[in-house]
Amino acid sequence: MTRTLLPLVEAEFMRYKLLGERALRQVRSQELHDRNEQGNSIAIIVWHVAGNLESKFTDLLTTDGEKPWRNRDAEFEPRDVSPAEVAEKWERGWRVLFGALAELTDDDLAAPVTIRGVPFRVDEALLRSLAHLAYHVGQIVLLARSFRGEEWEYLSIPPGQSEAYNANPVLEKSSMYAENVERLEDEA
Repeated sequence: MTRTLLPLVEAEFMRYKLLGERALRQVRSQELHDRNEQGNSIAIIVWHVAGNLESKFTDLLTTDGEKPWRNRDAEFEPRDVSPAEVAEKWERGWRVLFGALAELTDDDLAAPVTIRGVPFRVDEALLRSLAHLAYHVGQIVLLARSFRGEEWEYLSIPPGQSEAYNANPVLEKSSMYAENVERLEDEA
């Protein structure tokens, strides 16, 4: 059971999960629902991310990634939910993803899967999913930062601190990010 590439993939997914969570912790309850006229709220994005993860990674190797029970359009409807409900929905989607990844070996990376009837290899589907998550986590970070303004706690290298960071680049690899993020928050 070889797993050399998959731990790297898992670590990169974890990096985006933690990045999203660090942004979510900075958001006030009402801000989960705030949006501009063209955009989605943080709550909507969380519902979409969780729905996507649950659908794509439930029975990854045996069923189409777009499950018949998923109502993707409903994920984009405004909703009045509590921070605890947002956190639970977020966590549920990620649990499905990490559960599916834990069952894979590197030999599975070339296995066929389908998404909306379109064939992919597992490695292709993982790359697509990682890019999709990065896109939506970036939206969450951007919204959270816009709400916090000057109170924003930077999630990467703060302005004016590049030289100090370059002397101790603790967040460069996904595994380093996961290992160091809590320590860095405690120091802030």
